[in-house]
Amino acid sequence: MASNNPAQRIAQLRAEINRHNHLYYVEAKPEISDKEFDRLLDELTALEQAHPELITPDSPTQRVGGEPIAGFRNVKHRLPMLSIDKATTAAEIRDFDGRVRKALGQATIRYSVEPKIDGVAISLIYVNGLLDVAVTRGDGKSGDDVTHNIRTIGSVPLRLATDKPPALFEARGEVYMTKADFARLNNKLAASGGAGETYANPRNLTAGSLKLLDPKLCAERPLRLFAYSTGAVEGISLRTHSEVLQRLREYGFPVNPEVRCFDTIDEVIAFCEAFAQRRFELPYEIDGLVIKVEDLEQREQLGSTSKHVRWALAYKFEAEAAITKLLDIEISVGKYGEQTPVARLAPVQLAGTTVQYASLHNAAQVQQKDIRVGDMVVVVKRGDIIPYIEHSLKENRTGAEQPFVFPSACPVCGAPTRLNDTGNVYLCTATLTCPAQLQGRIEAFAKRDRMDIAGLGEEMARALVTSGLVKSVADLYRLTEEQLLTLDRVGKKSAQNLLAGIAASKSRGLGKLLAALSIPNVGETFGPVLARAFPSIDQLLAASKEQLAQIEGFGPTRAESVYNFFHSPAGEALVAALRAAGVKLTEDVVVSTGPTPLAGKTVVVTGTLVKYKRSEIEARIVQLGGKAGSSVSKNTDYLVAGADAGSKLDKARSLGVPILSEDEFETLIDGLTAKTAGPQ
Repeated sequence: MASNNPAQRIAQLRAEINRHNHLYYVEAKPEISDKEFDRLLDELTALEQAHPELITPDSPTQRVGGEPIAGFRNVKHRLPMLSIDKATTAAEIRDFDGRVRKALGQATIRYSVEPKIDGVAISLIYVNGLLDVAVTRGDGKSGDDVTHNIRTIGSVPLRLATDKPPALFEARGEVYMTKADFARLNNKLAASGGAGETYANPRNLTAGSLKLLDPKLCAERPLRLFAYSTGAVEGISLRTHSEVLQRLREYGFPVNPEVRCFDTIDEVIAFCEAFAQRRFELPYEIDGLVIKVEDLEQREQLGSTSKHVRWALAYKFEAEAAITKLLDIEISVGKYGEQTPVARLAPVQLAGTTVQYASLHNAAQVQQKDIRVGDMVVVVKRGDIIPYIEHSLKENRTGAEQPFVFPSACPVCGAPTRLNDTGNVYLCTATLTCPAQLQGRIEAFAKRDRMDIAGLGEEMARALVTSGLVKSVADLYRLTEEQLLTLDRVGKKSAQNLLAGIAASKSRGLGKLLAALSIPNVGETFGPVLARAFPSIDQLLAASKEQLAQIEGFGPTRAESVYNFFHSPAGEALVAALRAAGVKLTEDVVVSTGPTPLAGKTVVVTGTLVKYKRSEIEARIVQLGGKAGSSVSKNTDYLVAGADAGSKLDKARSLGVPILSEDEFETLIDGLTAKTAGPQ
């Protein structure tokens, strides 16, 4: 029965909402519908608005109540969040067991094994039972304060579920997203955000969500938590890992139900090998299993190195492979006319999905691997995401297999093809008239890191090109609502939204525009570099090839690409059309008003980043007084390397250039800023 006393009713509602949250997120046994839950939350919100003096930080209404923050505060971990050594074979697991036994000098050792969630590690600090701060792992010594976003996650308790909380309690775990939630959100982003808005995998989307400055946006992301250990604690004593997990459950944290304990290493290995076969049945992504010494006192004896603990091992799964038949090789035409061979396969189950297509990259790879139509091929998913053909099974050939011959004419427009200067890619020669190239350029133009036009994805670009409404990117700025409404499945609202996105793109600036124009050898990296060297289109048009070649990272080849693009009849017409449309053709010069810890430093960025868009991190480098370099040389001070870093990383290693992760880059900035600020 509802109480007439506001304070009592608020307490009742909070208890009831917290119970239902626990049932939904931790027990997976909801008792009421979402609508009924929302009704309870709405009643609590209304009561707290009427009695603001009764609002407390642990109220369910405070999960999404804060304003956007200005930036991320770096927080030092009370205890380091060290990494875990890796293994991929049973022999390496036995070696780990041998090291543990030798160090402990005893035969009785019990191990726990749990899934290695492919998410983002987090530290949750509770003071007197209330969530005080949430910090990412960072470099292991310190991380980012993401409390404003962690509070939005329903499975994270804002208050420990105990009447006698310890003075200090640190829970450690992994923030993640289920496969189903990831697919739904990615589809939603693709539908509303256009090209470049989707994420490659749940981990990237999770990491990107935690780096949002506005908690209201993060609350729209269905993030979850699995707690797996404790860090700094006061006032409680725990003896085993199983006791740690039980205490976490008692305090209201979700704990992975797949954790198992074993008395022998043979049992551990058997479990790991069996689990590898059923990992794709799980509703979330894992990339391995974590083997831990169960006894906490034994862990203390084993200790750690400077980088990883000696009492745990991450058993990483091998990439799953499958054998299937290559039915045909089709050609995909890119924005530069590149003819990319794509293998069409007999459908095969791989890493939990049905694979029917795999990229063969270029003509050279097809020739080097001697891949033929009709071959039985080994297909692997790199990182359980991207399918590629590792090799063909030549011993299975019957003689009916046919070597693939690249077409002499573009399959889309019929224009002749030619081999590029390096001899590995065939190109369509109809640069201006090929519909496939135009569609690719429009998609690239609209990407988030370029002109950021919401709603202009692959389907819309195809419709605009095939209808004849758009024959160059400049035509986008001439589109009308009436024209868009003639396209299939385009309604009034979507037409208006697209036009609004196109209008907003006019103010992006010269750097974004240059990145968006599909100039050969110029993209997200060199567009801003070019704009910093020549901050107006008129200065750029007046520059000679020699002047362009002097820009760091350009050289004669890239300089000639830029010069020829803008001094061709098509380039001159494009600039004139963009100017007439009111597109901003200048770049604002960044003037730093704050600390400049990178003054005199050149920082190069390479690879796929998680926390930043490329343009964001380069803008931050410039804002902090540094130079965002485009190529690695002996004058480079730091290389910030993300995933899939290539030749720049190799060159940095050969030259002895310091290599930083994103977290290490932020730690460097904080340290240099503190030095330049001096004593307070």
